[in-house]
Amino acid sequence: QVQLVESGGGLVQAGGSLRLSCAASGRTFSSYAMAWFRQRPGKERELAATIDYNGRITLYADSVRGRFTISRDNAENTVYLQMTSLKPEDTAVYYCASGPIAGASLREGSYTYWGQGTQVTVVS
Repeated sequence: QVQLVESGGGLVQAGGSLRLSCAASGRTFSSYAMAWFRQRPGKERELAATIDYNGRITLYADSVRGRFTISRDNAENTVYLQMTSLKPEDTAVYYCASGPIAGASLREGSYTYWGQGTQVTVVS
């Protein structure tokens, strides 16, 4: 059974940084693309960043490009989201997702497995 467990969320001042982690188990982590989605208050869930199976290709939403960095450690079965220059509009529940696909994908439907989410709150 695939499990994704996020950690690293919390409360941070605007302009600050946080690093989210997602630990995966139950499948061959290094074979699949991973992604971070977020759901802001009153909004639909949206992609923040995605990374392909070997970490060579990353894609970002326009709203986070240049501020967020997705990376993965296949030896540790973990994917990370480094968030810098945080803004109040980055406040959201952040979800880790894993797909049956190897390549990075912007489509939510490409991802089958989801974590429980971690809350990030940015205050001004």
